Amino acid sequence: MASAAGFAGSIGPRRASPDPDPEHVTAPVTPPTDPFDALDEAPATLAASSPPAAVRPPPPSPVTVPMGWLLDKAPYAIRARALLELGNVTGKAAEDAQRIAIAHRPAVRLALGQGRDGTWGGRMLTLPRSDDPEFTDVGTVPAVRRLAEYGWPTDSPPLWLARRPLFRLLAQDDDPRFLYELRTELPDPSLAQHGRLRLREAAAATLAQLGFETDPRLRGAATRLLDRMGAFLKAEAPAAGVLPESALPPSMDALLMLAHMPVFRNEHAEDMSRLTAFLMQPAPSGVVKQRVGKTTLPQPRLIMGDPLVDVGDPDGKSMPRVLAWLELFARLGILRRHQPWCVLLDRLLELRDHEGRWTRPVGTPAPDPLTWPTAPLGSPAERGEWSADATFRLALIARLSGRPLELV
Repeated sequence: MASAAGFAGSIGPRRASPDPDPEHVTAPVTPPTDPFDALDEAPATLAASSPPAAVRPPPPSPVTVPMGWLLDKAPYAIRARALLELGNVTGKAAEDAQRIAIAHRPAVRLALGQGRDGTWGGRMLTLPRSDDPEFTDVGTVPAVRRLAEYGWPTDSPPLWLARRPLFRLLAQDDDPRFLYELRTELPDPSLAQHGRLRLREAAAATLAQLGFETDPRLRGAATRLLDRMGAFLKAEAPAAGVLPESALPPSMDALLMLAHMPVFRNEHAEDMSRLTAFLMQPAPSGVVKQRVGKTTLPQPRLIMGDPLVDVGDPDGKSMPRVLAWLELFARLGILRRHQPWCVLLDRLLELRDHEGRWTRPVGTPAPDPLTWPTAPLGSPAERGEWSADATFRLALIARLSGRPLELV
C-alpha cells in the first residue's frame, strides 16, 4: 500500500483557470468622421442605447485544504475520499485509495453484518445508536449509504448484493414480506401503503447514491415521486396543522435521491425551481404531523421549508446535521442561490484554524436518517478523528459549491 506522502506528492494545489478574453466588439460599418462631433449631436440617445458594462464579480477565494494533515491523521475512509474527491487522483493512485477505503476497520465490521439475502438482519430503515461501534440492529438502507460514504466502490460484494432487495422495493409490491420491519403496521391498509412509500423513497435515494441514475427502474420511481411532490408544491400552502394523507411534501430521502441525479434534475428544471423556492422559505417550528388512515403520525423526515433557518454558529452536537444539509444543498446545485446558506458556509470556513483544520468540538449526533450514514466516519471517541471528519466535509462542500481548493 502506497504511503500517504506518496499520494500527497501526486496531487497539487488547484489553480483557477484564467479568465476568458473579453468579447470582441465589432466596429460600426460607417463610423462618423469625427467621433466627438457625433457625441455632441446626440448625447442623450447614445447614453440611452448603450447599457452600462457588466461588472464581473471577483472570483471566490481558494479554500485551503490541509491535505497532508488529512493523509497523516484522518481515518482510512477519509484519507481515501480526500484523495479521490479533493485531490482527484487517477490511475494507480486511485486504485490504492480505494484499497485504503476497503481496509477501513469500521467499514469491514459493518459489511460483515450483511445476510445472504443482501439485507442487514431483514431490516431496511432501522438506525442504531450513533455511538455503537458494532452497528447493532442497523437497517439495509443506512448500512449501504454508510458503506458508500466510507468510499466503497459500487461493485464491491456487499453493495452489489444489496442491489436486488433495493430495486425490489421500487415496485411497492403488496407482499407483506417486502415491508420488512414495518410489517407491524399491517392491520391498517393505509399504514401499510404509507410504509411502502417510505421504503420506496429510501431505496430510490440509496440507489441514486450508488450511481444508478440511468436505470429505467430508478428513473420511473423518481418521476412518480417528483410528480407527487410537484402537485403538493403547486397547491396552495397548507395551513398550520396536520397534513392530509394525500399530501407529499419533500422528504429527506427524496432530496437525497435528486441530489445524486443531476441529469434528471436538468430534465425537470421547472419542478426543481419550484422545489428550490420552497426549500428557501422559513419552515414552521415543530415536527410535521400527517394523518394516515385513522392515525396521526409524526413525520420528521418531511421537509416544510429551510431546515437550517435561524442557525448561527453550530454547537458541537448540531455540527454533523448542519454539514449534512449543506452538502445536500451543494449536491442539489442550490447552495449558492440562498444567501443564508452561503453565509453559514463562509462562517464555518472562517472558524477553522490558520491551516484549514476544524479544531472545535463536535458532539455525537442523535440518530438521524440523513446524518447517521455520514458521520462520524471514524470513531466518535477520538476527538482528532472528529476533527478530520469536519475538515474533510467542509472542503467537500466548498468544492461541490464551486469554490476552488488549495491543497497544502
